[in-house]
Amino acid sequence: MKNQLLIVGASQILTLQGPGRVRRGPEMRRLSILGPNAAVLIEGGLIAAAGAYRQIRRMARRARVLELQGGVLMPGFVDAHTHPVFAGPRLRDFSLRTSGLGYRAVSRRTGGIWSTVGGVRRAEPGQLAELLGQRARLFLEAGTTTIEAKSGYGLDLENELKILEVIGRVGRRGPLEIIPTFLGAHAPPPGGHRQAYVRLLIEKMIPAVCGKKLARFIDVFCERGYFSVKESEKILRAGLAAGLAPRLHAEQLSRLGGARLAAKLGAASADHLDHAAPGDMTALSRAGTAAVLAPASNYFLGARSWPPARALIDAGVPVCLASDFNPGSAPVWNMQFVMSVACTQMRMSPEEAVTAATVNGAYCLGEGRRLGSLEPGKQADLAHMDVDDYREIPYYFGVNHCRMTIKRGNIVYIKR
Repeated sequence: MKNQLLIVGASQILTLQGPGRVRRGPEMRRLSILGPNAAVLIEGGLIAAAGAYRQIRRMARRARVLELQGGVLMPGFVDAHTHPVFAGPRLRDFSLRTSGLGYRAVSRRTGGIWSTVGGVRRAEPGQLAELLGQRARLFLEAGTTTIEAKSGYGLDLENELKILEVIGRVGRRGPLEIIPTFLGAHAPPPGGHRQAYVRLLIEKMIPAVCGKKLARFIDVFCERGYFSVKESEKILRAGLAAGLAPRLHAEQLSRLGGARLAAKLGAASADHLDHAAPGDMTALSRAGTAAVLAPASNYFLGARSWPPARALIDAGVPVCLASDFNPGSAPVWNMQFVMSVACTQMRMSPEEAVTAATVNGAYCLGEGRRLGSLEPGKQADLAHMDVDDYREIPYYFGVNHCRMTIKRGNIVYIKR
């Protein structure tokens, strides 16, 4: 018999049981909540049952019992957009922004992304792996059990491969599950060699990444001063032909057309979308392309506008939340904080925020049948929050409520 773990005693259990697909519109408010007389049974690292204790206990006669003494038990967070491999913080950028300079002005002063690229290029793979391992622990301590992780701070063949190899190494070591994305098109090289770099991406970098099986997705920063819609489409189609599913940074700093391109290509996601128009939302909804919103970056940059979550949800676009963890615009790994900002600044309900941070993130990463909800057969990835009601998670902000994290049925973090 496989090892069994019976979890009892939670004030609430958010199962997010529902249709076997991404949640849209009113579906995002349905959390399928169980009360204090409920339990979750884990067997062999998978959810065996979630429901009334009196029914489940008959299935769990040999189970080890974990008594929680209150709190909210929920699926572990699935963070669908991070940039976690870098050598150090961008503190000069931060100081300049506090003086009133905007994102582009700061980048012109400091090099922006390129200052991080320099640090990554100088770092040894072992150093980057150690740093990523430390950050993986921080994600787990905040209740996140799966992240998407982008390259994009190497921006040449050698260093992009180095980053993706580090992601793969740390992901295999676990326990945090890491899904890799190739973001070689994060920024064009300085000096006006854009077309040569696009050719390098298509002719050398994509084949090398796919040959080594280092990534599942390909991403492009489609933005003025970075990559045009035409360039983005060329790069993403090359990735598609090689077996990489497309994602886009779209309409973050201005409206350029990235959202329409994401819909045209049937991309897994269009991310940020601060400047998306109603027609863009209709196109995304029809294509089934998810909107991955990262309001922590707006918060950190002092933006006066926010991603249009309410309009996207009302338009039927599948909405996900992500940290956008990175050294330049979102040095945050705590999805609880992201939920709070989503509720207070983007008018998402607490229920929508929970859905966007768990099961929708899983479907966006192509893992919805395996992750994101507490349903029989799914991987047993759970977070136990030190609150009596799930709405307290975004209500009490700036706090890590996570008391315990479980990954594949194993306890990987307990708050001391």
